[in-house]
Amino acid sequence: MKNINPKRACAGLLVVLVSACGNKAEVKPGQALASVNGEEITVLQLNDELSRANSSATQQEAVRKQVLESLIDRQLLIAEAAKEKVDRDPRVVQAMERSRALILAQAYMQKRIGTPAKPTTEEVEAYFSQNPQFFSQRKHFEMREIILPTRDVTDELKAVMDKTRSLDEVAAWLDAHKVRYQRAQLNRSGSELPPELSAKLMALSKGQLFIVREGERSMLVTIADIRPAPVELDAARPQIEQFLMAKKGKEAAEQEVKRLRASAKIAYMNQPAPVAAAGAPAPGTERGVAGLK
Repeated sequence: MKNINPKRACAGLLVVLVSACGNKAEVKPGQALASVNGEEITVLQLNDELSRANSSATQQEAVRKQVLESLIDRQLLIAEAAKEKVDRDPRVVQAMERSRALILAQAYMQKRIGTPAKPTTEEVEAYFSQNPQFFSQRKHFEMREIILPTRDVTDELKAVMDKTRSLDEVAAWLDAHKVRYQRAQLNRSGSELPPELSAKLMALSKGQLFIVREGERSMLVTIADIRPAPVELDAARPQIEQFLMAKKGKEAAEQEVKRLRASAKIAYMNQPAPVAAAGAPAPGTERGVAGLK
């Protein structure tokens, strides 16, 4: 009987991922893990997919196996798509070009601006003290709402809202006029709402009605309850740091785009050049009886 090398006994597909003999395998990034009709799936591909997965250390091996099988399935689909010339469909070509453009733009921006510096203790504390509505004076809002198409928010409906403080009466009016709607209830703190809306809610009292527009749908909202929900600095620190880092990254990206625009020759063809509207009202919140119109 031929002797079997114990190291080779550990070889195979999964040993490339985790050594069954208890020793970590030396794996090169381009090393193949599987072959699908002649097309190789490499460690580099697997690691890229794993970097996007949110798994715990205890789940790592199971996730690796699952991701590898997913890569095999994807390769099978890609091969069939090529056979049927799906990659030549104009819509597919356009989508692929768009994805490529986004990836390149994001990669350039990442290379150019990198990762924003972590905010200093002073920056965090300043943001905390300058925004008490999100932290030390934060409030929790219990709201009830009626959701309906924006086209049904007529002047007549607004007049009804101006005369009542009851969402039930508004619902009764909608029923009588055969306007279709949905009802919902939500609980949000001031820090979970858009800043503009949060600031307006802070000035309101229980029972007031207002309208929030979101494109083709609108919400008729009443505040059922308001109660204090303060947050201490230590508890808020991670959230503030994350927000300030994102803000720095956004500002750096905007400055880079501004720099590129200043040195580029941009010509608009077959359409007027866009004009920035000065003093245009911010979209989103519209006032009802509460004065949010």
